Amino acid sequence: MRIGQVRLRRLKGTLPTDGDLWEDRLVRPLDVYPEYRERDDHEGGVQTPDGFAVTTYFVEIETEDGLVGRAGPVPETVAWLVARELRPLLLGRDPIAGEKLWDQLHRAQVHGRGGLPMLAISAVDNALWDLRGKWLGQPVHRVLGGPTRDEVPAYASMLGFSVQDLDRVRERAIEYRDRGYVAQKWFFRHGPASGHAGLHANVALVRTLREAVGEDYDLMFDCWQAMDVTYVTELAARIAPYRPRWLEEVVMPDRVDGYRLLRQRLSIPLAGAEHEYTRWGFRRFVDAGALDVVQPDLYWCGGFSEALKIAAYATAHDLMVIPHGHSAAATLHFSLTQSPAHTPYQEDLVKWNQVHQLFLADPVNPVDGVFRPNGKPGLGMELDLSRAEADELVFA
Repeated sequence: MRIGQVRLRRLKGTLPTDGDLWEDRLVRPLDVYPEYRERDDHEGGVQTPDGFAVTTYFVEIETEDGLVGRAGPVPETVAWLVARELRPLLLGRDPIAGEKLWDQLHRAQVHGRGGLPMLAISAVDNALWDLRGKWLGQPVHRVLGGPTRDEVPAYASMLGFSVQDLDRVRERAIEYRDRGYVAQKWFFRHGPASGHAGLHANVALVRTLREAVGEDYDLMFDCWQAMDVTYVTELAARIAPYRPRWLEEVVMPDRVDGYRLLRQRLSIPLAGAEHEYTRWGFRRFVDAGALDVVQPDLYWCGGFSEALKIAAYATAHDLMVIPHGHSAAATLHFSLTQSPAHTPYQEDLVKWNQVHQLFLADPVNPVDGVFRPNGKPGLGMELDLSRAEADELVFA
């Protein structure tokens, strides 16, 4: 069996929305500069009167005898790299020889050991896993020795929900708790450049959420790489009485020493490294004792293959591995291969998963707060093209 084609499929469609999909944005590293701090721009598409207009890309790897593995969605920059940089290394190759292919793709990207080239390698790797599962007629988690359980609890990741209207915050927190989610993660809007007023607003968000959901419920808070050691130390001191389950991405990912210092100082556990790449990048965090929870993204860190290696190293140090939730479908297969002790629940990026799964025939969504596998072969990436307003092959 050989790879005959590597295709990039561009789909356009509209996600129906009741008002704007994105209500508030999260704090960002660029917010240290005033010309960026007040911008209210968002990613993933364009809000229109008819809904949220999405243009995205899927990678399709087809064997000479017609078996197709699929991954996505990915942005245009990543799709271009797959077509121009990686496709020549895949055509005519054995799609089952995943370790060899990954190593060759990685070695070929001498200036791409992270960032967009690693996102491209991740998409190819995930498409190959989808293909292998279909070849064997099994879900990927069964190919890898799972499942370790029949269902995986979900935590609601509230990116894009209002965090400045505290009445709405309170209502949403209660609503998603009552939907069965075992925990919630909310996103700070303010960082160091917002001064004392922003700090007080962040604390008010945490206090409001704890009062809304009660004491016996996990709450996590994402700083999205936009803070610094001094600011996080002060913020953590003020919110510690509300017992956050963790603080996430407190500083930019190259500041490993900053994570280590904060982990030594704080009583609140630290999570992070979703914007890190490969087992070698994650090793820096593990060896430094910088994190309590590591969060590889299966579409960023190097794909399913690399996430499994990262998990093996991290769990050998008894750390939790709870991936960033870019793809609910792929991540569920990962979660089902892991011990519940190290992967107790899975992120449901509530709004992003609506966007990312717009074109999937079988979107993966929690029911009563838990993810359940559907038993279909591969990663479950079949498309429903009836949802697409435009469908074309690009970068041929």
